[in-house]
Amino acid sequence: MEKGIDYVAVGVVFFCHDGKGNVLLNKRSKKSRDEYDTWDPGGGSIEIKETITDTLKREIKEEYCTDIIKSEFLGFRDVHRIDEGGNKTHWIVLDFKVLVDRKKVKNGIPQKHQEIGWFKFGSFPKPLHSQFPLFLQKYKGKLFH
Repeated sequence: MEKGIDYVAVGVVFFCHDGKGNVLLNKRSKKSRDEYDTWDPGGGSIEIKETITDTLKREIKEEYCTDIIKSEFLGFRDVHRIDEGGNKTHWIVLDFKVLVDRKKVKNGIPQKHQEIGWFKFGSFPKPLHSQFPLFLQKYKGKLFH
């Protein structure tokens, strides 16, 4: 059984920033679940018996090798897409804004992230993951005050 295809999957998405208007993104590789070669803020699925907070901490540690300084829950999204194989997918994602220490960030999963980089808010590389523009639109008033 596959998450998001055979059953509704639940995950977190994190918008990591350095507190100075810079946003951390990763470029997805062919070993990522989908949307290869697109830039994405990061995220992952909630595992059985894991709290949402524990998932957020684990995923950021795995992907970016750093700890959370501060996090803010932004809201949730009901995500319906078609994957590269033509399968309908359904995810419920809980979105977070997360402050991290830029000096401690590293690419923790180079097999899934071709590269990572810091970008000024609004000056993002292309192409973006299909859901990232929707994320930015939904939370534009909450990302940088």
